[in-house]
Amino acid sequence: MRISTRARYGLRLMVEIALSYKKGPILLKEISKNIDVSEKYLSQIIIPLKGKSLVNTYSGAHSGYVLSRPPSEIKLKEIVEILEGDSSLIDCVNNPSVCNRVSACVTRDIWTEIGDKISEILSSYTLGDLAKMCMERKDDGMMYSI
Repeated sequence: MRISTRARYGLRLMVEIALSYKKGPILLKEISKNIDVSEKYLSQIIIPLKGKSLVNTYSGAHSGYVLSRPPSEIKLKEIVEILEGDSSLIDCVNNPSVCNRVSACVTRDIWTEIGDKISEILSSYTLGDLAKMCMERKDDGMMYSI
């Protein structure tokens, strides 16, 4: 099981926007440089985040991206679900009609529990938490990777 680059880079993108939350809009070009991900790929990732109103865009002299809410109000689960879908690992967890063995399948219970734990962990952290952790690591001379 792997989390896609879309979600990993999306979280990194959002952390960069969170780090500039009080400073004003940040350009995608600057984010790209800071997290070492192509601007073209980031421009694809930002679209659903804008569509779900997690980020706002500004044009003109002070153009760039800003969070639509404080970083402390944005759960990681919200970002990941926008970019990946829900945390269910298999289709039958949310849609039992896709499998005729649902009522007798003991492995479905395990997949459900794992998905619930993933959801619980992602819900327990905010973008503000990640931004704070990032700043602490930068102060220690370390960089972050998600």
